Amino acid sequence: MPYAKIAGTGGYLPPRVVSNDDLAAELATRGVETSDEWITERTGIRQRHIAGPDVKTSMLATEAAKIAMADAGVGPTDIDLLIVATSTPDVIFPSTACLVQAQLGIRQGAAFDVQAVCSGFVYALTTADAFIQAGRARTALVIGAEIFSSILDWDDRRTCVLFGDGAGAVVLKAADEPGILAAELHADGSQQGILCANGRIEAGQVVGDPFVRMDGQAVFKMAVNALSKSAHDVCRSAGVGLADVDWMVPHQANVRILNFLGKKLGIPTEKIVITLDQHANTSAASVPLALDVARRDGRIKKGDVVLMQGVGGGFTWGSVLARM
Repeated sequence: MPYAKIAGTGGYLPPRVVSNDDLAAELATRGVETSDEWITERTGIRQRHIAGPDVKTSMLATEAAKIAMADAGVGPTDIDLLIVATSTPDVIFPSTACLVQAQLGIRQGAAFDVQAVCSGFVYALTTADAFIQAGRARTALVIGAEIFSSILDWDDRRTCVLFGDGAGAVVLKAADEPGILAAELHADGSQQGILCANGRIEAGQVVGDPFVRMDGQAVFKMAVNALSKSAHDVCRSAGVGLADVDWMVPHQANVRILNFLGKKLGIPTEKIVITLDQHANTSAASVPLALDVARRDGRIKKGDVVLMQGVGGGFTWGSVLARM
């Protein structure tokens, strides 16, 4: 049976950087009061990247994919599976994955989107791993990409300060030895109301509330409890102790969640990859972006055991344990 191994990573962020001070000044013109101190203290975020009005999710995804493919040494003819995790697709259909496939010049294999919000990349990576283990693909391109700025209510201080735009990608290749050591996914639809964007298109009109809404306290409690159990379960499944995890690459939602989770798992802060301060919450893009940053700055090395975790609206969560 073939195994799946991460062969390359890539990340791409829109060039426009918006600091907390910049954002506070913009929001003040709308009568919304906030400050760098208020945002940093509650979230750990110091800046975010915001896409321009003409930029689409597929464009960010394509740029991240090109970097990951170059890192893995593969070209368009090598990719036989393309999965994009996103909650902000370019259009209703075709899928963002098909649009990325066309932009990359890939003409073979399957291409589809996965929608699990901030857990999307973990869901997509687990799906690609299953394809490779089943012999249905040999080289998979897995992307998390979002333009969350397009679904934010800029009059809602509770949410508009939290998110940014970006894309991250990995290339998975079939291998003789395990790279993805274990994975597990969960969802609890009864908790859908604590993090949602309930708008829809009906008869050509937006119906309902299309903006991100969140119960921050409920999300915090659910995230910490769910991810803690998930970490224990995925390590147990792989026969790896938490003490053997070299790096934790969690969804970048809130620094308080990351610190609390690390303490609960006994993983020291210096082993947790945090990009939240620079990227904010990029939803499905946050885990692959953080993974790519830590690989490129030399922290994550070949052979390291990496725990990747996602948690988001749905309510969804999951973990992937990988040996790089």
